[in-house]
Amino acid sequence: MIQVAMATSPFLFILLCLFISFSISNAIVPSADTFRYVNEGDFGEFESEYAPTYRPLNPFTFPFQLCFYNTTPNAYYLGLRMGTRRDGSLMRWVWEANRGSPVRENATFSLGSDGNLILAESTGQIVWQTNTANKGVVGFAIESDGNIVLKDSSGNFVWQSFDSPTDTLLVGQSLRINGGPLKLVSRDSITNNVNGAYSFVIEPKRLALYYKNSMRYWSSTFPELNRANVTLVNATLRIAETDYEENNFHTLWCRLENARDFEQPYLSLGTIRYNSSLSYLRLGIDGNLRLYTYRANVRGNAWALLFTLFDRGVRTSTGADDPVDECQLPSRCGKFGLCEESQCIGCPTPNGVFAWSKDCDVKLPSCNASSFKYYELKGVDHFTVKYTSGTKSSLDSCKNKCTKDCKCMGYFYHTDGSKCWTVNELKTLTRTGNSTNLAYIKTPANGTTISGAKGYGTKCDVKEILMP
Repeated sequence: MIQVAMATSPFLFILLCLFISFSISNAIVPSADTFRYVNEGDFGEFESEYAPTYRPLNPFTFPFQLCFYNTTPNAYYLGLRMGTRRDGSLMRWVWEANRGSPVRENATFSLGSDGNLILAESTGQIVWQTNTANKGVVGFAIESDGNIVLKDSSGNFVWQSFDSPTDTLLVGQSLRINGGPLKLVSRDSITNNVNGAYSFVIEPKRLALYYKNSMRYWSSTFPELNRANVTLVNATLRIAETDYEENNFHTLWCRLENARDFEQPYLSLGTIRYNSSLSYLRLGIDGNLRLYTYRANVRGNAWALLFTLFDRGVRTSTGADDPVDECQLPSRCGKFGLCEESQCIGCPTPNGVFAWSKDCDVKLPSCNASSFKYYELKGVDHFTVKYTSGTKSSLDSCKNKCTKDCKCMGYFYHTDGSKCWTVNELKTLTRTGNSTNLAYIKTPANGTTISGAKGYGTKCDVKEILMP
């Protein structure tokens, strides 16, 4: 008997696996729950973020609704809108399927009996899909937290929109080290819905903001991560409860690997209002992080801005009021400009600092070393310096590194620590008041000044450094 059982158990196990696999692969979405929406017909009448035209679709769970929307003619995105027409406030887009890959009129959004969710052109060309065909999907839903899901017969999520954010985190949504999503990516502009220049990234030792993927302009400082074996696992937008009535607050709560039970670092994102969990964290077009909360069942004033990372006097780390000046934003002063206390104060040129304007820009020299020179700014840092370590170097070596790199637009040097930074874009420079912080900006050797400089030169430490 024992020999028979041992002999047949593997066979029965294989049959069981085949049965389960067959059952899952043949699970179908009931015909009543399949759908196919066509991008056609009248537009909605109410105001929404980016001032687009839009066509609302039937899938709706208060206050979330799917829509086709466009900010340029005949270039539509499938987006999830937050807010209702009843509240009379600006409705906001908190998720989209096809950023950078718009569809046209008569495109379709459909869920077939095989469980695959598809966005396609009218020609049938698939632009976006969940790749969930024959994976056990039996239903579609928009959850009350804004998570769009495909479920199996046990109610488990086969696919969820929380795993593919664009520039927004809703409450309960996470960035994750293992398996992603690793980051939020900003929108390029109000009208141009492609990936922008900024990203908010979870890394093993920090949360960080980057300009063009490599130029870090902010990072978190969690002492718990200073130990070699402790790393971040995820960061989740949540509401933290307190002992004080109606004093709960939003947090970006971080879970750590190999940490002690009480080590749970977080970023505090503002005291909750309206007793509502309907909030979101957004990486804006300008590279700033902001948190908005939504008050249901009001009219005309449903939204509140609770947190802005780069703003004077804002808490940015646990237990400390740590203001982050707007001068840390790469584009605070446009293409080029000197910033102090969140204000653009000048356009630094080889001939002095002139009144800043949006036209302030550097003149690009050629790659030939004889065609350019440097001019010096004292007490000035680049936006990357504060949150990157630089390299140990002599001043001459730092200069030579930039001179040999055709893309290098300037170098920054701290004489008190012999640290060097070279940069391929200048954008916002910060006045530090520390004369050991030096900036050297490339400029054509023929003496052409920086474009956009207006007014008269002001008193400042600017010195021309000629190439040897």
